[in-house]
Amino acid sequence: MFKKVAGYFRSLVSKLLNLHDAPHALAGGVAIGMFMGFTPLFGLKTLLCIGAAYVLRCNPIAAVIAVSLHDVVTPIWPVLLEIEYAIGSRIVGFFDGVPHPVSVTDFHLHDLMKWTTFFTVGMPMLVGSIFLSAPAAALSYALMLPVFKSRERKRLERQQGEGI
Repeated sequence: MFKKVAGYFRSLVSKLLNLHDAPHALAGGVAIGMFMGFTPLFGLKTLLCIGAAYVLRCNPIAAVIAVSLHDVVTPIWPVLLEIEYAIGSRIVGFFDGVPHPVSVTDFHLHDLMKWTTFFTVGMPMLVGSIFLSAPAAALSYALMLPVFKSRERKRLERQQGEGI
């Protein structure tokens, strides 16, 4: 089981590194994917990645691969969501003057089916996710840009060597 999962992520990384585009566009796509990966917008992340990549002129395939690579944190999602909610509830509560419940015991399962739950749980979680996703996106861009520049430089050297 672990070998299959590791093989899956290894193949995603391989696909990411073999994409042909400008280094900035590839690194931007990875940053978009990492940013969207931390948001609690389950089911919409891939579509949002593609849309944001086109708007920001980044590589949409790199964004989709990066958001898929973000699934590595799936086992710790409950912890991340609680952190996002705690941060967001404090920020939203500061601006609207109404403290939101921070404890999981204040939330009941039947509340999931109510539209107002988005404002009491979803909005703070979305706001709090920005504080995790923005640094992750900036860090992934800063780490991946030199990697893609190096691969592009090697690719150009190889093409010039074959042309002689």
